[in-house]
Amino acid sequence: MGIYVNPGNTAFQKALNSDIYIDKTDLIAITNDKIGKTDCFMCVSRPRRFGKSMAADMLVAYYSKGCLSGELFAGRKAETKSSFRAHLNQHNVIRLDIQQFLFRQSHLDIFIDKIQEAVIRELHMVYGDCFNIDQYGLPGVLNQINAQTGAGFIFIIDEWDCVFRIAKENKHIQKTYLDFLRGLFKGSDYVELAYMTGILPVKKYGEHSAINMFGEYSMTDPKNLGRYFGFTREEVQMQCSCPPPIPSEDNPQETDITYAEVEKWYDGYLLGGLHIYNPKSVVDVLTWREFQSYWTGTETYEALKVYIEMDFDGLKQAITAMLGNSRCKIDPSTFQNDMTTFKTKDDVLTLLVHLGYLTYNRKTSEVLIPNQEIMEEFMRAMKVGGWEGVIQAINRSDDLMKSTWALDGDAVAAGVAAIHSETSSLLNYNSENALTCTLLMAYYSAKAYYMNPIMELPAGKGIADVVYLPKRGLNYPALVVELKWDKSAKGAIQQIKDKQYVSWIEEYTGDILLIGINYIKKEKAHECIIETYHKDLP
Repeated sequence: MGIYVNPGNTAFQKALNSDIYIDKTDLIAITNDKIGKTDCFMCVSRPRRFGKSMAADMLVAYYSKGCLSGELFAGRKAETKSSFRAHLNQHNVIRLDIQQFLFRQSHLDIFIDKIQEAVIRELHMVYGDCFNIDQYGLPGVLNQINAQTGAGFIFIIDEWDCVFRIAKENKHIQKTYLDFLRGLFKGSDYVELAYMTGILPVKKYGEHSAINMFGEYSMTDPKNLGRYFGFTREEVQMQCSCPPPIPSEDNPQETDITYAEVEKWYDGYLLGGLHIYNPKSVVDVLTWREFQSYWTGTETYEALKVYIEMDFDGLKQAITAMLGNSRCKIDPSTFQNDMTTFKTKDDVLTLLVHLGYLTYNRKTSEVLIPNQEIMEEFMRAMKVGGWEGVIQAINRSDDLMKSTWALDGDAVAAGVAAIHSETSSLLNYNSENALTCTLLMAYYSAKAYYMNPIMELPAGKGIADVVYLPKRGLNYPALVVELKWDKSAKGAIQQIKDKQYVSWIEEYTGDILLIGINYIKKEKAHECIIETYHKDLP
């Protein structure tokens, strides 16, 4: 048993001993199916605190010849799969955590040599008579071992992309590192399986990736691994029904963590048709019995402040809209899979998906802020940036919500006007898109009472601008909003009626409010009319 070659199973054993452990061992059946095939190269990228290292430790414990792990997997999901016994502790494993070799800037010039030296030193203990060290380094050694003994290797590489985070601007080091990985993997008969984890997908150079043999499983394209990126809804529901792992001193029997509240705070990552939860956040709230953002303190937090301040046309407007629970359509294909190469706002927003600050809906090509936890991280980042107007707008939102329910159109118009003025430095003030973003910020508080706003809803004989439907079990009126530009609020209300926008939600049993808002460009003024919809009238 070595540190890098055929390591033991201690790390996975510690995970199993945790107060909260959710069985994800059926991932092994998927990796087993890749062994010895041309598609045996997997790059699984997800944000920090999403269980990347735990999955890597599990695979090491399962495959490594350096340990006996049958008891650890007894009763687990993996044991029920047909391929389980065939590969259990039957493979040579090379396990690397790149960050262990690269935790200082001064290591950048030597870390590749140190990786090769460390692995070759351990290989010599097992295969010392089978190779000579030559100019081809680790790939040359592995080729000689494979030629003489037929031995193959499974590679488990964690934090593969930390080079691109530590040496963001150093293209030479990045290219040298990718060349090393390409030499290690491309066309190598000794590779039985290569499983890499990181935050970023495989780095692109020009039209081709330097290690394009890897299949990518990412936050924008999880393929069939979505359920292994975090906790599923069913898994969280099950954990919420369990007693607390660490009882409170004040109340040892405390079990007041409800699934509904956990869902509000931590649900929202869309992966392969599933709703996925950040596992670290769920574990923390179930352990400490307190709802808050457990995200703060990751190394990517500081990056959020930098990225949302970037000067790309439409970026701040998109973020402002998402703070109002809207969504933004993007094209993630132009993203270069690093933290410095940005050409459009889509590249920045795609990076925020990989960092876990946004989630991506593949069906609609839209991004959104996933949950309350991440919303608070955006708010923290904005308080120290140039977003004072947005903060002021959010602070006004609760009063504006109450004015809406009170049918006070004048108060709503005044509130929208103030918010429009406060956010004008972030938005293109005189545009219809800016008015929509203003409305979404004005109704920021609606997220406590309503589902995500439905934008441009096909209804009746036209398309309603914005519709808010109350959350299940809450007795608040549905809102149908029509926005006008240099026309009239009265005309907006009439259009809702004439176009029968309410027909789509007419079966809704509660009250429905019709809201017409008009912006008068010349006067930079707003007007608003609010009416209660009567189902027996046109």
